[in-house]
Amino acid sequence: MTDAILTLTDARLSLKGNAGTVDILHGITLSVKAGESLGLIGPSGSGKSSLLMLMGGLEQATGGTVTALGQDLTRMNEDALARFRRDNMGVVFQSFHLIPTMTALENVATPLELAGKPDAFDRAREELAAVGLGHRADHYPGQLSGGEQQRVALARAAAPRPRILLADEPTGNLDEANGAAIIDLLFGLRDRHGATLIMVTHAPDLARRCDRVIRLRDGRIDGEDARAEAAE
Repeated sequence: MTDAILTLTDARLSLKGNAGTVDILHGITLSVKAGESLGLIGPSGSGKSSLLMLMGGLEQATGGTVTALGQDLTRMNEDALARFRRDNMGVVFQSFHLIPTMTALENVATPLELAGKPDAFDRAREELAAVGLGHRADHYPGQLSGGEQQRVALARAAAPRPRILLADEPTGNLDEANGAAIIDLLFGLRDRHGATLIMVTHAPDLARRCDRVIRLRDGRIDGEDARAEAAE
């Protein structure tokens, strides 16, 4: 691990709702090193997913700065953020977000095609094989189990060779066996591509797999643990 690949400085997030403005994140300052795996843990409503969304430019900070790969995400418009994510980030959600009318192969290849990669389908087949689904490439999401759908989502996130891989409760909709397999695949993809991995999880066992763990409470950093201390 060398220099910081992602830095937040006094980052804040407030959202407007029917009841008025709600403060979600309160002055988060945090750096993530290139090649590091970072777990974000904390009780429900602590701001874990919101922090991940700020890191990926999926939410715009309402204060402070978020810098990724030397680029200030808080100064980008939606189109620029979408291009930045396409070129540099892979995102895996709890819900699989696959396109139901496309095969597994097409779901994985589509982001590569949008990025203008001439080998989109070859690379998509390679990533499906890497997650054990080479034989299911021509199946539609409705023909796949939940675990298989999340494997497709992992392949789609990894196919562009992202510098940063973000995962928001990637095992939340899966049983224990499938969840454990997905985590093994997630860390395997991270190692294979040398990506920086940032993962939101409520499971201490998953957090222990990370190099470092940030604990959140009430929209603030409540503590930080190295891998050996991340049992809580």
